[in-house]
Amino acid sequence: MYQWEKLIQQMVDEIDSSIRAHNDDALTLSALSRRLGYSEYHMSRKFREIAGLSLRDYLRSRKLAFALKELRDSERSILDIALDYGFSTHEAFTRAFKSTYGVTPGEYRANPCPVVLRTKLHPFDRYFFGLGEIGMIKSEEGVKVYLVTIPAHTFLHIKNYESNGYWDFWQKQNQIPGQDQETICGLLDSIKGKLDDAGGSEANCGSGQIMAYINDPAGRVCDWGYHRTECWGVRLPVDYSGPVPEQMQLLTVPEGEYIVFEHGPFDYEQENRSVEEKIEKAMADFDYAANRFCLDTAPGRIMYFYYDPARYFKYIRPIKRT
Repeated sequence: MYQWEKLIQQMVDEIDSSIRAHNDDALTLSALSRRLGYSEYHMSRKFREIAGLSLRDYLRSRKLAFALKELRDSERSILDIALDYGFSTHEAFTRAFKSTYGVTPGEYRANPCPVVLRTKLHPFDRYFFGLGEIGMIKSEEGVKVYLVTIPAHTFLHIKNYESNGYWDFWQKQNQIPGQDQETICGLLDSIKGKLDDAGGSEANCGSGQIMAYINDPAGRVCDWGYHRTECWGVRLPVDYSGPVPEQMQLLTVPEGEYIVFEHGPFDYEQENRSVEEKIEKAMADFDYAANRFCLDTAPGRIMYFYYDPARYFKYIRPIKRT
């Protein structure tokens, strides 16, 4: 099954690249199957099996997600946007948009409220949820450790008091109606002004979404001996006054000092576990006292976890001087 997850991930990557390039000719099942070297029948069947929806429905929803962001962030005409994303007329685009998001493109542009976008599929996430990680090849790259001062900002998030780690977090959230991964990531993807948004359209850092751990007396005891609550959300400007989805809450994070443990780019398929082990070891071995500070475990302090294999794997942990 792993090989098929890998092939479907390639297809998903090709789809996003082709949508960005407005290359509809590359988005047919025939073209995608030909590039991957399998028959249309097998690719179509496996896509539905692994993704949980048909390739046609996935393409339509991803095009609408890209189009929605253009409506939100540009002043281009609705017709021009519709044509760029494969809709033959203004009316066809309006019907599809309203059927998916409950409002017309014009209504959304006038009032860009949070909606659930179809985020980019990550077949490996589904693989890991069921079967665990792949590979134990050791990386030759080290872990950088450095200090930063992060300005005051706002964190829009959901939290789970019982989860232990990323995979467990989403397994538990997926049991809560309206707080599952697809809904939450889709809502956050539609929020404008995220501080960590790299212009991507996927649910791990590319669109500004990150995991965090809030020091919280009501949370579970973690390995470092204090209580924490696991969260998923986005960082926003401190003066953010936009909409807040009903499932989520805002936390004002004051300016503060942080220590960063960062590993550079790595091979997602082969090095994920070994990179995580190296980061964990670096954090466990670090001598805080020798550097005249300690972890700040005061209630409300927050630790961020950034995960983007193409760029980095890093923890950002709050500190205070001693």
